[in-house]
Amino acid sequence: MKLNLIKRGDTLHIRKRVPKRYHDVEPRQFVWLSLHTDSESIARVKAPKIWADLIEAWEAKLAGDTSDAEARFEAARELAAKRGFRFMSSDKVAALPLAEVMARVQAVAAGSRPGKPDLVTAAAVLGGAKEPAITISRALKLYWEYAAQKKRGKSDDQIRRWENPRKKAIKNIISVIGDKPIGEITRDDMIDFREWWWQKIDVEGLTPNSGNKDLVHVGSVLNTVNERLRLNFQLPLGKLSFSEDDPKTRPPFSEAWIREKLLAPGALAGLNTEARCIVIGMINTGYRPSEGAELRREQIRLDADIPHISIEPIGRTLKSPYSKRIIPLVGVSLDAFKQCPDGFPRYRDSPNLSATVNSFLRENGLMETDRHTLYGLRHSFEDRMLAAEVDERIRRDLFGHSLNRERYGKGATLEHLQRVVKLVAI
Repeated sequence: MKLNLIKRGDTLHIRKRVPKRYHDVEPRQFVWLSLHTDSESIARVKAPKIWADLIEAWEAKLAGDTSDAEARFEAARELAAKRGFRFMSSDKVAALPLAEVMARVQAVAAGSRPGKPDLVTAAAVLGGAKEPAITISRALKLYWEYAAQKKRGKSDDQIRRWENPRKKAIKNIISVIGDKPIGEITRDDMIDFREWWWQKIDVEGLTPNSGNKDLVHVGSVLNTVNERLRLNFQLPLGKLSFSEDDPKTRPPFSEAWIREKLLAPGALAGLNTEARCIVIGMINTGYRPSEGAELRREQIRLDADIPHISIEPIGRTLKSPYSKRIIPLVGVSLDAFKQCPDGFPRYRDSPNLSATVNSFLRENGLMETDRHTLYGLRHSFEDRMLAAEVDERIRRDLFGHSLNRERYGKGATLEHLQRVVKLVAI
C-alpha cells in the first residue's frame, strides 16, 4: 500500500484519505499521522505499522457498535489500548491524577466532531463501557490470554493437546450447571458436577483419574481468572477429587511376543514405512511415541562412531527437562532408522501416530492382550533393563525420567550406554 509522506516543519507525516468503511466512526476526511522523524528511510519503515494501528483502532470502534455485550467490551478495551491507554472502569479513571484524566478527555475530544462527542471512544477511554459478567465460557477465553506463557515453545500439535482437555472440561461443567457467572458458582453446583462424573465413571468403566483431570482443569481456569482479575471470589473448588483406586496401567509386551509376533516376517508390512520404523525404533530405545515421531535428520546420527538419536526440544517442548537425552541405536532399532534417516515428516506435529498403530495392531491380532497399547514397547524396554540389573541412574537417563536424588557428574558416556543397551537389545 502506498502511503504519502509529507513534511510538516521538520517532521514527516502520513496524509491519507479515510476509507469509506470507517466514515461512521471517523469524522475526518483525511488523517495526518506524525512519524516523529525527519528521515525518509526511517519514516518508510514506520509508516505501515502506524497506519495499520489506526485501521485496527477504527475496526475496534466498528466492533463496539454491536449488541453483543462481550464483543462490545472487548472492542472498548482494544480501542483504549490503540489510543494509548489501559482500559479502566469509570470510577478508577476518576481516581487518577488530574493530568492523566485530562489526557484521556483530550483523546476523546481529538476524535470528536464539533458539538458531537465520540461516545464510542469516550466509553473506551473514560471507562464508560460496562464489563459483562465473567461466565464460565468467558473465563476460558480469558484463560488463554493469561496462560499464554504455558504454550511458549510448544509445537502446534502440543498446543492442541494442551488446550483440548481444558476445552473438554469447561464444556462438561457447562453442560451440567450451565454457563453461569463464575462468582455465582455454588458448592452444590460443584457437587452436582462431581456426581455427574461419578456416574460417568461407573457407567463407562473409566478410571477416577478421568474425572480428576476435569476437576483440575476447571479449577485451573477459574482460579487463574479469579486471581489475575483480582475478583476475590471464594470459589467452592476444594475437596472434590476421586480417590485413585486400582489405576489402570499399560502392560509391557513380553520379549517373546515382540520377537515371535511383532517382528515376524511381514507382520508389520501393512503399516506405512514411517509408522513401522517408529514402532521398531521404539523396541530398543524406549522413547515415547511422540518423541520418536518428532525426530529430525540432524537428531538421527547414523554416521557417528556410535549411531544414536538425540531427543532435543527442536520445534517443540519436551515433557520435562530430564527428557533431553541421547540413546544409542542397536539391533532392529538401528536397522529401522537406516530406512528413515530423515525422520518421520508424516507424523511430525501430528496426533495420528498412536491411533494408526494401535488400530493396526488390534485389527491384525498383534496386541498381546486387550489392555496393551503401543506405549507397552516403552515399558518392555524398561522391564528388560530391570531384568538385566541395569543401574537406576542409567535407566532413568535413558528414559528421560527424574532421579529421586541429586544427579552428580555427567552420567554414563555414549559408549557405556551402548554396552548397556546391547545387553537387552532385540
